[in-house]
Amino acid sequence: MSSVPNITLNDGNAIPQLGFGVYQIKPGDTAEAVSRALEVGYRHIDTAEMYGNEKEVGEAIKNSGIDRSEIFVTSKLNNSFHEPDDARAAFDRTLEDLGTDYVDLFLIHWPLPTQYNGDYVSTWKVMEEFKQSGRSKSVGVSNFQPEHLDRLASECDVVPAVNQIEVHPYLGNEVVRTYGRDHGIATEAWSPIAQGGVLEDEIITGIAEKVNKSAAQVVLRWHIQNSNIIFPKSVTPERIEQNFDIFDFELDGNDMDAISALDKGEDGRTGPHPDTFDFIPG
Repeated sequence: MSSVPNITLNDGNAIPQLGFGVYQIKPGDTAEAVSRALEVGYRHIDTAEMYGNEKEVGEAIKNSGIDRSEIFVTSKLNNSFHEPDDARAAFDRTLEDLGTDYVDLFLIHWPLPTQYNGDYVSTWKVMEEFKQSGRSKSVGVSNFQPEHLDRLASECDVVPAVNQIEVHPYLGNEVVRTYGRDHGIATEAWSPIAQGGVLEDEIITGIAEKVNKSAAQVVLRWHIQNSNIIFPKSVTPERIEQNFDIFDFELDGNDMDAISALDKGEDGRTGPHPDTFDFIPG
């Protein structure tokens, strides 16, 4: 298998373009899944406070025998902790649970514009503290719309290194991706295969048959060639390995265009819209 390319972020740090996600992996299964991913060759793990599995991620990394500096770890601020002091305490807990003294990337999970009096700026300024201290090598956001990013640009000092948003063939989210390209913010794509919803699309399955790859591999390759950072998740060893094996082929321009043409706009969205999402865990 070919090695995973890196993308250089706007702060000079490098992030592996392919990672392993642990969203919705059940407690008790995460450590084993992450261990398997690291054995396969993944060196980028994406977790979050809200997922409740940071401890297992840290356990797998510790037990892997791989030097911490060789693994890129991302976590995200829980929606309950946007107030500055709450954010600081939550970040401390993340480091403690992961068993590390730094993370490579820490994100605001959702902007929550209808909560906290719409104040995600003070939260971002605390994120800037984490970067300045070196305890988060890079800081970024997740699910931020252009108007949210414009506000950070006008009121804060640090430009987010990444914006993690929903992107897949049925939701190209091109307006947000274009904003990122224009402002030096890398795009990370969550739900890269639309929770499996695109895998039976006849366009994608036809391309998969032509290039002798699975539908999932074709979609993940489409992301890679679109410069998206991705982190598919699975607990199945064969699927974990298959998702990593996407660097020995390329999609031609016609295939890329055909997949991009599947975009359904907002009708293709599988998750909530960032302008209205206001979930705060109890």
